[in-house]
Amino acid sequence: MSNATKQEGDETLTSLNEPDNPKSVDVGNGELTAKAGELNYEEYTRGGMGRHLGTFSTIFLIVGRIIGTGIFSTPSSVTESVGSVGAALLLWVLGFLLAASGLCVWLEMGSMIPRSGGEKVYLEAVYRQPKLLITIVFAVQAVALGFTASGCVVFASYVWVAAGKEASEWEERGVAIAVIVFITMLHTLLPNWGVRGMNVLGVYKVILLLFIVITGWVVLGGHVSSIPDPYSSFRNSFAGSATSSNLYAIALFKVLNSFSGWSNAAYVMNEIRNPVRTVKIAAPIGLSICGVLYILANVAYYAAATPEEIANSGTTVASFFMGKVFGSAAERALSALVAISAFGNVLTVTFAQARVNQELAKEGVIPFPKFWASNWPFGSPSAGLLLHFIPSFIVIIAIPFGDAYDFILDLEGYPASVIDFLVVAGLFYLRWTAPLVDRPFRVWWPVAFFFMVGQAFQLVAPFIRPPGGKGDTSLPYWLSSVVGIVILLLGVVYWAIWRKVLPAIGKYRLVPEHEVLSDGTTVVCYKGVK
Repeated sequence: MSNATKQEGDETLTSLNEPDNPKSVDVGNGELTAKAGELNYEEYTRGGMGRHLGTFSTIFLIVGRIIGTGIFSTPSSVTESVGSVGAALLLWVLGFLLAASGLCVWLEMGSMIPRSGGEKVYLEAVYRQPKLLITIVFAVQAVALGFTASGCVVFASYVWVAAGKEASEWEERGVAIAVIVFITMLHTLLPNWGVRGMNVLGVYKVILLLFIVITGWVVLGGHVSSIPDPYSSFRNSFAGSATSSNLYAIALFKVLNSFSGWSNAAYVMNEIRNPVRTVKIAAPIGLSICGVLYILANVAYYAAATPEEIANSGTTVASFFMGKVFGSAAERALSALVAISAFGNVLTVTFAQARVNQELAKEGVIPFPKFWASNWPFGSPSAGLLLHFIPSFIVIIAIPFGDAYDFILDLEGYPASVIDFLVVAGLFYLRWTAPLVDRPFRVWWPVAFFFMVGQAFQLVAPFIRPPGGKGDTSLPYWLSSVVGIVILLLGVVYWAIWRKVLPAIGKYRLVPEHEVLSDGTTVVCYKGVK
């Protein structure tokens, strides 16, 4: 290399490392990685629980998050919306493809920035100015809406159904509270057993879906006397398909919600051994297992029942399926099995969300950051788990069941779509502004664009007027999306008060100081300097 070329390269690297340069990079493990947040590569990989997750655990971190209760209940509402077997199956395939394209985007971003936090660090790598604005907007959304109340309540309701008892609202709340308390304590006091539990329940969920799929094959083989014509649903499979675009939008939302969780490994990259290589193997395997089983399970449901029967089965399509094939006793038994699946889902979500909370605390954007970022005293992210527990507990005990509860749960969807759209737009921006950054995985740009279009659709679709102007609740159909936007804007207000208004009134400026905790974790603490 000539001296002139070497000098030019050195100047380029120097400019890339300027902290507010959108092209800035870290030099870690001998490679250039995109810079994200205030902490450098060495600081954000220090401390914590260490790298204890292998390929198997990472696969079931994804499987356990995706397979909750959606595949056991959502096919009925999807069929009711679109009106035909053919349209419903196409939506499940489309949902799988959108999830796979999103996973490819996250793999490229995660290989550039192999750090826990998922969307948080990807957004920080792109949207650097105004400083800390995107971090705080994400923090408000993640903390306020990152609860697992729905999984706890679903577990409680299925437990009471399996017990053959019609429970009161507070009996369901009691079981739900017991679930969130138990799982929080498990991950806090026995973190390794929490991981083992996720793995075991992940395997269990796969076996449960395989049982449904194989049962469907037996039905299609004509070996179940109670179902004389298992192919009736597949003749003229598109007959009766809906014509309203809103109905397809609603159904696609439900399908995509059933696939949510494909990005789960991105939240815990600091705890994965050889993270880039492991996630490149584990994430596609985990999503593929779920996608193939989801599509085949739908085929099994339609083999046992007509589209009209599926649509009228309510939220218990899997139980209805078992009842038709094996009788009423199997219907009740499946309720217990689905309850266990819901429990595993809460176990996995809680594990990952606590790490996101911890990463936000390490950036200093949450009050008392040293407390929330610490692994003291149990060697686990106990404070991050507590920060996840608080909103989950509040939603379980304070929100009345019915429309108000469904509305609170719907709030999470729209802000998450906004965040996902910003991430995929950021991928294209980094391709243009930071071409020198190492990319161990590169998504084919049409795949990323396909995901971007899907997210844009999810931003527009909630405002399409449904037939009769009525959504899933008695509240205005657009209200949850509007409130979701307001929550994101509250993050902007919080940032403006903390970064601009208060310093102007107090005549000080915020200066970041990096402090190392007793477990080696580095935390950014912002100090007001006159």
